[in-house]
Parts: sequence; C-alpha cells; structure tokens
Amino acid sequence: MFCEGTMAGNVIPLQEPFANIKGQFYSTLKQVLQNKFGCQPIFEGVDFKEYSITAQATNPSVIREKRFTGVLPGGVLLSVWKDDLINVRVDAVVNAANTQLEHHGGLAQSLCLAGGPKIQFESRYFIKRNGELNTGDAVEGTAGHLPCKALIHAVGPCLSPYPTSTEVALAEPLLKKAIKNVLKIVVKQQFKTVAIPALSSGIFNFPRDRCADIIVSTVKHFCQNPRGIEEILLVNNDEPTVWEMERACRQLLTSNQPLTSNQPLTSNQPFTSNQPFTSNQPLTYSQAVADKNVSPSLQLGSVLMTLKWGKIEEQKTDVIVNSVSADRDFTKGAISSALLNKAGFAIWEELKLAKQNGSIFVTSGHALQCKQVYHTLYIYKGDPAAQQLLRAAVFECLWMAFLSQMRSIAFPAIGTGGLQFSNREVASIMVSTVAEYAWNSPEALKVDFIIFPSDMDTYKAFEEAMTSIISGTSTSTPALEQGGPVKHAPCIRLNGPSDESNLEAKRWLNDIFTHSGVVTIRNNFIQHFGEEDYTKLFLSHKSVSIQESFDKGHTEMTITGKPCDVAYAAVQVEAMLCRIHKSFVQEERRAMSVMTKKRVTFQRKTVDHNNPTYLKMESDFIKEGLFILKVEKVETPTLQVLFDLKKTQLQCLSSQKMFQLVPSQFCDTVCQIGFHTECAPPTDPAFGEGIYFSGSVRKALEVWREKHEEYLYFVEADVLTGRSTPGRPGIIEPPVTDTNPKVLFDSLSGGPEVSVVFSTYQAVPKYIITCSNIDE
Repeated sequence: MFCEGTMAGNVIPLQEPFANIKGQFYSTLKQVLQNKFGCQPIFEGVDFKEYSITAQATNPSVIREKRFTGVLPGGVLLSVWKDDLINVRVDAVVNAANTQLEHHGGLAQSLCLAGGPKIQFESRYFIKRNGELNTGDAVEGTAGHLPCKALIHAVGPCLSPYPTSTEVALAEPLLKKAIKNVLKIVVKQQFKTVAIPALSSGIFNFPRDRCADIIVSTVKHFCQNPRGIEEILLVNNDEPTVWEMERACRQLLTSNQPLTSNQPLTSNQPFTSNQPFTSNQPLTYSQAVADKNVSPSLQLGSVLMTLKWGKIEEQKTDVIVNSVSADRDFTKGAISSALLNKAGFAIWEELKLAKQNGSIFVTSGHALQCKQVYHTLYIYKGDPAAQQLLRAAVFECLWMAFLSQMRSIAFPAIGTGGLQFSNREVASIMVSTVAEYAWNSPEALKVDFIIFPSDMDTYKAFEEAMTSIISGTSTSTPALEQGGPVKHAPCIRLNGPSDESNLEAKRWLNDIFTHSGVVTIRNNFIQHFGEEDYTKLFLSHKSVSIQESFDKGHTEMTITGKPCDVAYAAVQVEAMLCRIHKSFVQEERRAMSVMTKKRVTFQRKTVDHNNPTYLKMESDFIKEGLFILKVEKVETPTLQVLFDLKKTQLQCLSSQKMFQLVPSQFCDTVCQIGFHTECAPPTDPAFGEGIYFSGSVRKALEVWREKHEEYLYFVEADVLTGRSTPGRPGIIEPPVTDTNPKVLFDSLSGGPEVSVVFSTYQAVPKYIITCSNIDE
C-alpha cells in the first residue's frame, strides 16, 4: 500500500495492490482511524464510485438508464435512474453529507471533485459561521460546476459498519427527516426538479433495502401536496441500489407502468462563471531589479497577491509562514534562524509545546510584527509526494488564516535552497495554489511573497508564475484552465490531534497493509463479541481464516489469507472493536451517572514544562531511559466522587501513588470511566485476573513488557490497596480474610511494587505522561 520512500508529513501515498477493494473499505478505515487514534483521514485521488484507487473523479462505465417512471398522487413524476449524479441536469442535486460538511468520501467527494473546490470552501464557511449540522438537517449550497442550480447537503444517519436491527430502527426517523427537509428546500426555492440518491446507504452503512423503502414512502407522503415540484429523480450509479429503488417504487406505489429507459432528463443551463481576474500590470524582471520599492501585484477575486523584495522577519502582517525541521530546531534553516533572531527564544519554547494542526504548528509572533507564525515542516524534493506536500502546506496556511480571521499572510519561498526544489517549481506551485484558493475565497486576504533582496532568480521565477496566471499559460493551475478541480495522486492525508497520534496511526496502517498474509489483532474487547458479531464477520469474510485464542489474560484474533482479503477483514474487525468499546464506555458512563447523579465529564490539561511537578517527573523518567514529551493533568470529578465513596467504604486512610502503562487508544477511556481489565492487561497476570498497578516506572516497564513502541503512555493514579494478601494466577476476586469469612481482602499483592485491585473505583487517574525512549 505504501510507496517506497519517506512518508513525509502526514501524507501517505497509495498504490496497488489495493486498487480493487470496495469503497466501503475506505469508509470503515476512516471510522477506525477516527475512533482509534483521533485522526481525521482525507482520501485524495480515490474513486469511491469505481471502488478503486485512481486519480479519476468520475465513473465512465455508468451508462444512463431510466428504470422506472410513475406518477405520485399529487401529480409529481417519480423516476428511478441508473446514472452518475455529477452528470444529472436538474434544478437541485442532493448530496449525502456529514454533520461537518467535510466532503472527503463517497458521493460527497465525487460531487465536490466534479463541482470544484468552491463547494467545499463554501461548506466550511457555513460551518464556521453556523456550527455543525444535526443528523436529519439539510442546507442549500452552491453547485459549482455541476449542471444544476443548487446542491442540497442532507445529513442522513451514520450507522456502525454492522448495525443491529435496533440501531437501524432508531435511525429511520432521522432518514425520513432528512428527506423531508430536502423537499422543503426544493419547495421554498421553487425548484421544479430534484435528484435524490440513496442517502446513508453507502459509507454511512444504512441497509440498502430499508433505505429505499423509507425514501420512496417519504417522497410519496410529502408529494400529496407537491407545491410546485414537477419531477423527483431517484439516482444511483450502482446496480444493487438502483434495483432496490425500483423495487420500492413498484411495491409502495403499486404502479403497473412499463419500464422505460433512455428518456432525456429535464435540464437547465449549467452553472458558469465568467468573472475575469483583474490585475495590476506586472513588472518585468529588469524593472523590478531597477526599482525594489515597487511591488507587482495581482488581484484574484477577493485575494490580493503581491511580490515583494524584503526579509521575512521584518514583515508587518497578520501571519508569517516559517519552514522548520521535523525536530522543530530553529537553527537548521536560514528562514527559521532569521525569525528566531528577531522573535527571541520564547518562540522556540512555544513551538516545542505546540500541537500540530493538520500539517501546521501555530505560535504567536512574540517580537515579530505579526499576530501568528505558521510553522510548516520541511518538504524535501526527494520525497515521492513532494510537490503535492508543498501545495497542501500552502493551502493549509491559507485556510488556517481564513479560519482565524486573519487578513494578511506573508510567505517566503518555501523549499528552495537546501530542500532542493528549483526556483521555478516553488514559484509555480505556490502561486497556482494561492490562485486556486482565491478562486473560491469568500473573504479578502492579502498574500505577500517575500523574496530576499539578493535572490534575483527566485524573484524572476515568481514574477513569471504570476504573469502566467494572467495569460492563462500556467502549467500548475488545471483548476483555472479547465474549470475543474486539481487531480491529486492517490493518498491518505492524516490530520490528528498530535504528532504521536499521527505516528501511531501510520504504524497501524503499516501493520495492516504491509504483511505477508497474516495479521494478529490483540485486544481484550474481542471477549465482548456476541454471536451476531461472529456470524456477520465469518459470513462477510469467507475467503480468509479467522482464529481466536486466549493466553495469559490476552485475547488475540489471527487472520490469514490473501493480503488484500486479510487487510479488509482486519479493518472490519477493528471497526467492530471500536463499536464494542464505544458501547462499553457509554454503559459505564450511564452507571456512573446513576450512582452519583452527576454528568460524567473529564479534562486533560497540559502541564507546563517549568512546573515543579513536570520537572520532578522528568527527573524520575530520565533515570529509566525515558524522555517526557508531554504531561497532562487529569480532572475527572465524577470518578473522583466514586473513588472517595470507595475510600470511605474500605476505611482507607490514604491512597498509593502508582502507575499503569496504557495503549494510546484507551487513555481517554481511563479518564472517563477509570481503569478496566480490558484496557491494560499485564504481560503475565501472575497475581490474579484483576486491574494491575506498579509502584514505580521501572516496575511498570516490567509488568507491561509489550513490543517496542515509539511512544509510551503512563497513567499515574491514586490507588486504594487497603487490606492486601499475596496474589497467585487465576484468582478472579480477592479471597476472604482469615478473621471474617464474610469480608474479602481489598487487593492482591505481587510483591512490594505490584498491586491488583478488582474494583474500577479503587483507583482514579491523576496524570497522563507521554514519553519516548531516549535511545530513539
């Protein structure tokens, strides 16, 4: 799956042999990455309709065919079509959207690619102003270059990959609501024709047959009073869904009309935009060299692009863009060194603690004459996806400026010099990316390219790139020349909450895809699989062998078969585990709320590295060969109440400070509902089948002897050990005391530094310490 070479930044190039896996696979993969690592993946260049990895945005194999025509009671014509929605000429086309209006998968991505980036840009602008939508909502948006007047974004219910009958029943009213809201917009805008796909049936996992029944019945009921609607087209491009729509129409409408095909769709004139770019007359190279006080500029819609001689650290602007090494060392590059000298060392200290936002780290300007600095990671020309990464970095900076309501941004020539891009490459990519952004920008932004005074070749390259935008000869602006979106090479872009999350996700993807036909999943939530889960799993993946084992407190599932089949099955298993884990957390939260009559909340607050607590931990961990990356204080008031009640019940006068080594995906679980045996079983449960804690960091490394990991997550907790007795293998609860057969011991002991408890509420998390091995 991964191309050879370095996976720079958060972009993972895709290649064969996974070109023929179903689009549903990518939907499931996205859910796993979100639930397991908190990463929002963006699939670029992946054709979800063709279910293969390709740079094409459309499916040329779909031949337009009408399958059914009927008349509803109110006189509205209802038809079923096998067609591609991006080609349908109607007043309004319905998009299957999510609550964030992020069009990164399935039908939404196809419509966005065909209609141009204006669709996504407007959607983000809407969410920024109005907040997220609710399931069942529908909103009208621009159609971009699609051959319709408007695109209606409808949010259908999103179900788990293997929804239960109860889950489907609860989701049905929301699907009805979404269809009704779509039709209300059609009436309000006086549209005559609308094309509706099978909302929620694709990557949202709603059963196809029930989806068809609900859509047809809802349309039929609404159109008893059509209020101006003339025709509703039910359009899908895959045979199973088209068949279900036709079946539902024939059953629910009791129509005896013959099947007809190849009749033309109703049409309107496609959307066009003839608004030309305006510009100031660009200077020639010789003129610019002669007068460095004159700055050629280019007005592209609401964006003013200007080329300037100057030093990046001297700019007066809202945002300055910096390029920094992966280890965030300001001294390794000319641009970052210049900014450091001007801003002061405080900016370096802030950058060390800054969380990554997409591919950008944001800091304040400190002594610079700007509000913020956007730090992008070095992009080396030798990387296979180098040009794509550079384009993405520039676009993310522009988008971040828009979201932060900044009005001006200054870029240096990113990638020249030691990063081995040519001046012309950098200029062409950066200028064309700004032009692409400007094409859809709803708000004014001043973009300055700052060229060092002695770098005449780079200045000339940028001047030529800007001139080519005006003349229409740019080789890097297919969106501007062809009126369509830029085609991306197939890849996954990871946008996680931290460097650690992105790396964990990359490693997991590598384990899933770069194997020789065997994948082993170790997760104790496998023990929660029910009969229905096993049935669906084995029926869905008959081409692989699935074996389950349990040894020393650890449950494993081993999948064997052809690499593609194994990867598909492994991701499905992980998705099922995420669903089970989520249900487990919800049940525990409900129980905690009932017991305390309080809402379950928690916070993870980053501890400053100058804080005495941080410094003490840093000293202790360094002794064990561990380097602390981050310390977070955990505040979990509901869990604290239950801990205090347990402390009173056990008559414990004090608690012990102890540690547990937890997988990254369960850190939030521990903060919400406390410690459970499923989350962090020891390597060898030699002292009983309970919840293990160690008295020191060193002992924790012995108790949880897992395979080598880049990052380790220690949870420091207050633990109530109370009356303890020596443990032994196989004990599932503390034995009775010698003095009273009705009273149990409070915990088991595994020596002076190991304790085993059997109640979640005998421990409460206090800190999460993220660290790495110093050797790394």
